[in-house]
Amino acid sequence: MRAWRLALGTALCTAINFGMDLPLPMVAPAFAVFLFASLPRPLPLKAGLGLLVLVALTTGSGMLLVPLLRYYLIAGVLLVGLCLFLAFAYGLRGGSNLVATFLAAGLTMISAAGTADQQLAMTVIKALVQGLLLAVLVHAAVHAAFPESAAAKKPPAAGALSAGEASRLALRATLVVLPAFLFALADPSSYMPIIMKSVSLGRQSCTASARGAARELLGSTLMGGLMAISCWFALRAFVHLWMFFLWMLLFALFAARRLYRLAPSRQGAGFWLNAMVTMIILLAQSVQDSVAGKDVYTAFAVRMGLFIAVTGYASAMVWLLDTWAKGRAAQAAQA
Repeated sequence: MRAWRLALGTALCTAINFGMDLPLPMVAPAFAVFLFASLPRPLPLKAGLGLLVLVALTTGSGMLLVPLLRYYLIAGVLLVGLCLFLAFAYGLRGGSNLVATFLAAGLTMISAAGTADQQLAMTVIKALVQGLLLAVLVHAAVHAAFPESAAAKKPPAAGALSAGEASRLALRATLVVLPAFLFALADPSSYMPIIMKSVSLGRQSCTASARGAARELLGSTLMGGLMAISCWFALRAFVHLWMFFLWMLLFALFAARRLYRLAPSRQGAGFWLNAMVTMIILLAQSVQDSVAGKDVYTAFAVRMGLFIAVTGYASAMVWLLDTWAKGRAAQAAQA
């Protein structure tokens, strides 16, 4: 039932987003994936109000960083890095990973957009607020229609991390996200998908090991690209909003069944979560390119190449930092 809810919620957010022609249509479905994967039960009213406060804090902090990034670039980038570190550390030290993801996405996207144009920043703020609100409403509606069984087992709680380990993983996630943010500062309007992808990779890098980082991070990116290509060509056979909904439902269900171990898979939940987010970003941008009359295939190839480059960097960063940490631990043991 959880796989069905995740797939249905993602497909509904996609259809409503494109049907209402909301800005940045990748935001609401991606937030829905994170929301359904993190919360197997509906949000209580207090938590819903907390998310609204989160949006206010995210938009406010992002806009406050814009003057620093415009006139004192190095200080602004360092402050963005510090805020990213604190956001990821909050999630790793027992806080909500969902909140940490929203904070990282909002902080980087809004501050990057504000350096180029105030109107673009307001568009991103509008997209984040509407996307999160839509994801929360769909989450509540789907849970009301398909409630969680009382006999269903709660997902196992994540093991507690020491302060040092949490800080190390938060630093690793920050270093994964920060270069993509710097890259996006050159042309924020074109590279918003890169920021969203890097935030997803930063979240995934918190659980990836050095040994399996390349396989998990790069493999999930390639799987997401393959799913996006397959869904695009399936949609071309009959272009309609409801067919878009049905195809997204099918592909999301394919990934969700493997995420929840309902179908055999050698990959973990993080692999399929990142694959779904990658598919949503690539597919949403391709649909937008098609509507705008752009060359969809060239744009997809460029975007996919950038995704692979960002993922390769993230894999290398995970390996380097883990190797460095193991070397320090070995030296401490010898001493």
